[in-house]
Amino acid sequence: MVCLTFVPNSFPIAPQSGIRPPIMNGPMHPRPLVALLDGRDCTVEMPILKDVATVAFCDAQSTQEIHEKVLNEAVGALLYHTITLSRDDLDKFKGLRIIVRIGSGFDNVDIKAAAELGIAVCNVPSSSVEETADTALCLILNLYRRVTWMHQALREGTRASSVEQIREVAGGAARIRGETLGIIGLGRVGQAVALRAKAFGFGVIFYDPYLPDGVERSLGLQRMATLQDLLIHSDCVSLHCSLNEHNHHLINDFTIKQMRQGAFLVNTARGGLVDEKALAQALKEGRIRGAALDVHETEPFRAHPGQPEELREQRIPYGCITVAWHRCSHCCAPRAEWRCLQVRLQ
Repeated sequence: MVCLTFVPNSFPIAPQSGIRPPIMNGPMHPRPLVALLDGRDCTVEMPILKDVATVAFCDAQSTQEIHEKVLNEAVGALLYHTITLSRDDLDKFKGLRIIVRIGSGFDNVDIKAAAELGIAVCNVPSSSVEETADTALCLILNLYRRVTWMHQALREGTRASSVEQIREVAGGAARIRGETLGIIGLGRVGQAVALRAKAFGFGVIFYDPYLPDGVERSLGLQRMATLQDLLIHSDCVSLHCSLNEHNHHLINDFTIKQMRQGAFLVNTARGGLVDEKALAQALKEGRIRGAALDVHETEPFRAHPGQPEELREQRIPYGCITVAWHRCSHCCAPRAEWRCLQVRLQ
C-alpha cells in the first residue's frame, strides 16, 4: 500500500482564486485552532476538543472584535446567533474550513459565499426544540390569560376584590378552547407547538409550502393552501419558520391587514420575519389585540437605536405586548445534559 503525503499549501491543481483548497489526506497541524466566535460557554465542546485542538473564546459581536491570530489560523468556527458572517467577514478568515451554528437556524451566515469559498456550514437542527416550543406556548397562554399583566398589577398595589374589579384588571382575558392557532412553518418546533396546543383545546391549522402532502393527516392538523388563508382563519398566529431572502418581513402592514381583527401574534423564530414598525402601528390601532416577541430584528432589543421607537419604548396600549431577549431556547439544565438527550433521541 502506498501512502501519499501532501505538503501543506502544495496542490497538484491550482485552486480557483478565492476558493479554499480542499483538505488532503496526510498530516495537519498537531493542534488546529477552533474558535467560539460569539460566546464563552463551551462546556460541551471543550472536553471533546481539548486533546485535539486549541480552542479560542472570542466573545465578539462582529469580526472586527476577533483577534488577528484567530482570523489567520482558525480552521473551525462555532457560533450562536449574535454574530453575523457576511461575505466580507468570511474573507477575513484565511484558513477557515468549517462553521458550526450552535442552533437550528443559519441565517446569520452567508451560505452562498461560504460555499464559494469552500467553507462547510453545519447546524444542529434538533437543538432546543422542546425549550422553544414550551416558551412559545407559554407566550400564547399568557396572551390569552393575561398572567403577566395581572401579576404586574398586583405588584403595583392594584386591589381587586369585587368581580367587577377583577374583570377590569383581567380585561381581555379569553377562553382558549375552541380558538384557532395558525402556525407558519411546521418544522420540528412548529410540530411540537401544534401538539401542545391541541392538548389545550386549540384547533390547529398551518401553512408550510415545503412539506409533502400527508403530514397534516398524520398529526391531525388542517393544512392551509396559502398564507392568506391561514391569516384569515387564525385567532392567534405563531411563527416557526426560518428567515431567508424570500420571507423577510413576512408579517408586514399588508399581511397584518389580512389577519382577523383582534388576533394575537407570537414570534419565537427570527426577528426579521416581522416588520416591527407595522406591528407597532397595528397594536396602536387595535387591529392586533396583542403580540409576544422573543426575537427582534435588531438585537439586543432595547439597546439599539435603529428599532421602531414605538416598540423600543413600548409606547403602545398597556397590556398589548410582551417582549423577551431571544432566550426561549435556553434551559437551566447543563447544555451537556440536553444535548446528550438530543443525541439519544436521534
